[in-house]
Amino acid sequence: MTTPTLLVLDAEPLPRLGRLAGRVRIEHADGSTLAERLPHADVLLVWDFTSHAVRRAWPGEGPRPRWVHTASAGVDHLLCPELAASDTVVTNARGVFDGPIAEYVAGLVLAFAKDLPRTLRLQRERTWLHRETRRVAGTRACVVGSGPIGRAVAGTLEALGVRTALVGRAARDGVHGPEDLDRLLARADWVVAAAPLTEETRGMFDARRFGLMQPSAHFVNVGRGELVVEDALVRAVRDRWIAGAALDVFTAEPLAGGSPLWELDGVVVSPHMSGDTVGWRDELAAQFVELYELWEAGRPLENVVDKRRGYVPGH
Repeated sequence: MTTPTLLVLDAEPLPRLGRLAGRVRIEHADGSTLAERLPHADVLLVWDFTSHAVRRAWPGEGPRPRWVHTASAGVDHLLCPELAASDTVVTNARGVFDGPIAEYVAGLVLAFAKDLPRTLRLQRERTWLHRETRRVAGTRACVVGSGPIGRAVAGTLEALGVRTALVGRAARDGVHGPEDLDRLLARADWVVAAAPLTEETRGMFDARRFGLMQPSAHFVNVGRGELVVEDALVRAVRDRWIAGAALDVFTAEPLAGGSPLWELDGVVVSPHMSGDTVGWRDELAAQFVELYELWEAGRPLENVVDKRRGYVPGH
């Protein structure tokens, strides 16, 4: 029986795949060599989940891997029309980032409610300024995106006493449909974007939607940068349509040094790290090995992406 070939789109540090030793031929590629090596691979592991090399390389000539796994929750960086139309199975890292991102969002909500960014700034200035802060319990949140990350965010906020509404692609038990979004935005103290990037969600947070929010509301984006029209967000914060924002993802990453978001009062910028806790890369590698063993045994894979929708459907 021929040994399968696993092609890894590399990023440092490389994944620990020791459990697969002797069972698979592991080859490596970067953005410049991926196209020439794709036809010889049975499986592609997109370890460099910031790269768009798959979108560029996939439409080329020759056979293509039967299975592609990305070490990320989002799949927009690799889903080109040719891959979406193919028989190749795509899986993602669903489940690894849910808890860490939920903790990160909760930390931001607490930081805003307790005015911690200003406290740290005043400390650096050696300024003693007594203030009152907000209670989190009893406030309202609207979490947009009803996948595992959105559900984990909602559960963590509810544990803090925040009354949370979850918005998904369609209404179902415990989830509001998109037709309720505007109404929920207008009453929310915290708006959290945790949706996948699709044609339906691209640019959904625009000037109109920011205009619906309360002047006291804060916006948090842990989904995808392109969910947001960044110029509209800058205007919304600068003109006090909303109280502030915390952004972990951006339209272009890394965020350009000249972006007004860096110095805009009321905005917290973090470098796409909300789900990255100590040991996260080992968790991603272990998850892939478990999936590979299912594939090797001819069993159904978990975390299979609906390539038409652009995410793993809920159960």
